[in-house]
Amino acid sequence: MPNTAERVQQHRDRLRKAGLRPIQIWVPDTRGAGFAAECRKQSLAVAESDREDAQLTELMESSLESIEGWE
Repeated sequence: MPNTAERVQQHRDRLRKAGLRPIQIWVPDTRGAGFAAECRKQSLAVAESDREDAQLTELMESSLESIEGWE
């Protein structure tokens, strides 16, 4: 049975054969102090902006009318 490193390499090789490639991205540290507060601040700003956008409200309402039958 292959060791962990060999299994990981085999898995990566299969992904590459499937046409995928690895990338590295940096994301916010959700454990950091103030993360939740910043999320709340940004969410409230977006919500307020959405409330003031009549076109968006109209689009959302018309979209709700066309979801019948979705599962």
